[in-house]
Amino acid sequence: MTAAPAGTPPLLAVESVDVTLGRGWRANQVLSGVDLDVWPGEIVGLVGETGSGKTTLARTVVGLVNPKRGRILIEGLPISALRRGARRAERRRGHVQLVFQDPLRSLDPDLTVAEIVAEGLTIRGQTDRDEIRRRVTGALEQVGLDATVLERTPGQISGGQRQRVSIARALAVEPRLLICDEPVSALDASTRNYVLRLLDQLRTSLGLAIVIISHDLSSLAGIADRVVVLYRGRIIEDGPVDRVFTTPRHPYTALLMASAPSIRQHGVRNDRPFSPRQLRRTDSDPAPPAGPGACVFAARCPFAAGVCAVQPPLTAVGERWSVACHRHEEWAALAQSARLGRTDPCPLSSSG
Repeated sequence: MTAAPAGTPPLLAVESVDVTLGRGWRANQVLSGVDLDVWPGEIVGLVGETGSGKTTLARTVVGLVNPKRGRILIEGLPISALRRGARRAERRRGHVQLVFQDPLRSLDPDLTVAEIVAEGLTIRGQTDRDEIRRRVTGALEQVGLDATVLERTPGQISGGQRQRVSIARALAVEPRLLICDEPVSALDASTRNYVLRLLDQLRTSLGLAIVIISHDLSSLAGIADRVVVLYRGRIIEDGPVDRVFTTPRHPYTALLMASAPSIRQHGVRNDRPFSPRQLRRTDSDPAPPAGPGACVFAARCPFAAGVCAVQPPLTAVGERWSVACHRHEEWAALAQSARLGRTDPCPLSSSG
């Protein structure tokens, strides 16, 4: 795992981004005040339950969704502010590439691997056939595939090979940032581990910044430097993966850890200090604060207090570690003692 050198600017900077999808009465704010930095050579895991905004954030970064507010910067360039021709030109440069889960499914089944991997080069205006062939072959070699697959179609290769072909298609245009949306969820265990090791090697050999969107926390434990937790369109925790997985500072993160399969075999200590029962509301808990300005997790949080009537900001709690929880210093003790005894020494009316 790598750490960004002191003073190194982030390759990706997401600044106070809001995204609203739909119009009128169907409008839905999917992202709220999202701030995120990713450095070269870093792997960041993006986690959260379905509907938390993970894929929308990825699509916003690559320019498929326009933010209502805030900025997206790639190597200091505010790409979200670009318009029409300038934005198309920037996208054709291929600095940011998005790899989807089973990404070849929607393509023409008669396309060959060579044509699929060359697609980005063609879009960029590359016409030299020898150069295209060299770049395609080189990209395939980077993901562990040789020239024998060039003339095969997606239906003639395995699921793991299809995923590697999709990564090769992204690598062919020499990106600086790779965003992988559930890249291993459809693969068996051995193939999943191979693809994850491949991504780890690529960030080292190419200096890529990689964001991995995943529901599988164990798949991130072995390769990610940081984990970013989204809940209802807000980042509620962002920190070093080993620290966050071991001692989460937000109760929602702890609930994710408690509900996930064990991750100890991936080199991250996970003694499960909390059970899901300790982290879920019951009918005996005081009613949480409500209203449009309340903490987004308050309705599900057994530790919500009066102070939670206001959405907490993302606040630094350590080196490159931040959390959005008013009670991040005390809820763990409540989970271990007060929750077990069914009494809360800090009731709802408390200021926290």
